[in-house]
Amino acid sequence: MALAAATTLLGGALYANANAASVETDPSTGASASASAPDSASPSTPGSTSPTNPGSTSSSHPSTSASAPEPTGTAGTGSSVSDVVDAANAFLDTLDDDQQADVLLDFTQANATAWSNEACGATCRVGIELSTLSDKQLTAAKAVLEAATGTGTDSGYDQISQILAADDVLGETDSSYGSGNYYLAFLGTPSTSGTWQLHFGGDQLAVNLTYKDGEVVGTTPYFVGVEPVTWTDDDTTYAPLAGMHDGVEAMLEGLSDDELSEAELSDSTTDVVLGPDEDGDFPDTKEGLAVSELTDDQQQLVLDAITPWVEAADDTTAASTLSAYKSELDDTYISYSGTTALDTAGDYVRIDGPGVWIEFSVKDGVVDTSQLNYSTVYRDHDTDYGGEFSFS
Repeated sequence: MALAAATTLLGGALYANANAASVETDPSTGASASASAPDSASPSTPGSTSPTNPGSTSSSHPSTSASAPEPTGTAGTGSSVSDVVDAANAFLDTLDDDQQADVLLDFTQANATAWSNEACGATCRVGIELSTLSDKQLTAAKAVLEAATGTGTDSGYDQISQILAADDVLGETDSSYGSGNYYLAFLGTPSTSGTWQLHFGGDQLAVNLTYKDGEVVGTTPYFVGVEPVTWTDDDTTYAPLAGMHDGVEAMLEGLSDDELSEAELSDSTTDVVLGPDEDGDFPDTKEGLAVSELTDDQQQLVLDAITPWVEAADDTTAASTLSAYKSELDDTYISYSGTTALDTAGDYVRIDGPGVWIEFSVKDGVVDTSQLNYSTVYRDHDTDYGGEFSFS
């Protein structure tokens, strides 16, 4: 089953959406990150490798069909940065020298921006492919993602697990898709000092978490998409982007006809504007309806709509980021094109503030054109890739 395949690769429990029965695997004491005091973790593997170009990934291990390891938790653990570092080093300890060279890369602009929403494998990505890892290595890789991401249902690690399961559904029709076709890299040396990035993704996901001196300094770009947008496995229905979809839909439904007219974009938008290779291309002028014109209740709907994207990061970082975006609501704009039901190809929503940038796009399916595809991207005007690069 598709769900079993994704569970094999990340070992995580998946959840149904709020309208379906929940599926949960009991936590065990498998390979989880061990906590340590800040600054106590030091890399146990070489952390200085020469930059590699996208597509240079190699492995001395053949592709494996791993049996499902027991999960260490049902969602992200919301751990501290030192826990993320510990988990990263534990993963590196499971790898041989060649595999470490694939994972440990320099934090360069070329490596950081090597992500895509295309099924292009290692030609557009850096890192080690999940399908090449053993059971033990997969469990350790999963522990890194769990430690680094949020604990909510349909967000953070839980959402990541479901996105990979959706790719396995696609893989039943098109072999170029699948949860094994995702890549993990550490750009820079995982540490509670210095700057490095956790870089993970595939055709429906791009996770870019940037750390500096033991703090999270960037949680974007975060690309997340899904096809099919919902599916059923063992009588349980999954819809990993339902919270995102429903949040922006409720935001639009809360507007009056006049407000909707002001929010509507003059041009139709058929895909996200600031997807891969569009770094730094934020429009010079914000479009749509100013959130400052809305009531308190309507502004809360805007904040609620932003929340599912922000919660991809660990819980502490998510709360801090959301608080910052709340303080900037008066300078934030919302816009849309197509219909407000967000159930037709060409429907599109944008939230653009001093910091936050979120897009939600509805498209026809790529593999199954009779179904829909959701594509979304979350960026920050100032802290994409931790603000380490200047795009012009």
